[in-house]
Amino acid sequence: MIVVGLTGGIGSGKTTVAKQFDALGIPVYIADEEAKRLMNRSKVIKRKLIALFGEEAYLDNQLNKPFIANIIFNDKTYLQKMNAIVHPRVAAHFKKWAAKQNSPYVIKEVAILFENGGHKQCDYVITVTAPKEVRIQRLLKRDDTTEEKVKTIMRNQWSDEEKVKLSDYVITNIELENTMNQVKKIHVKILKSIK
Repeated sequence: MIVVGLTGGIGSGKTTVAKQFDALGIPVYIADEEAKRLMNRSKVIKRKLIALFGEEAYLDNQLNKPFIANIIFNDKTYLQKMNAIVHPRVAAHFKKWAAKQNSPYVIKEVAILFENGGHKQCDYVITVTAPKEVRIQRLLKRDDTTEEKVKTIMRNQWSDEEKVKLSDYVITNIELENTMNQVKKIHVKILKSIK
């Protein structure tokens, strides 16, 4: 199965692009959603996260995101330890999922594809970009957040320049119709490369 990694900084519009590939009939795996699902369902992950963060890691059997986010933001070693628990299980889940798909290729959408070395398991990588100010405005509209929090997250992710250097395709996501045209062109290129 051909695996196409889809990534981009926070607020770049990865989800928008993923939906457009889905509309073209390409199965899309959203790694962050699966990670959240596994953190709430997997007894092994729960046990390890409680061992890492303490009993407060879960409230009413659900991941206590604000509690964990606060710890991670103040100490990056906790983020690395959490990723070491969650990422291998998400990768294993993805492999099983991809094996069941009946399509020329699949999209694996991962926010930190390069940061965690996931691009090495992809046949192609698409990076979604948008100007920083556009991304900040999108996030302020979408999330209950502050500009400072958004900028902190951006500082913890690779820059667009770093991602673009290692990408096979780049989608500039500012205007929806233009983004859709870029997605269709890349879709055709990937199909041609597979044949």
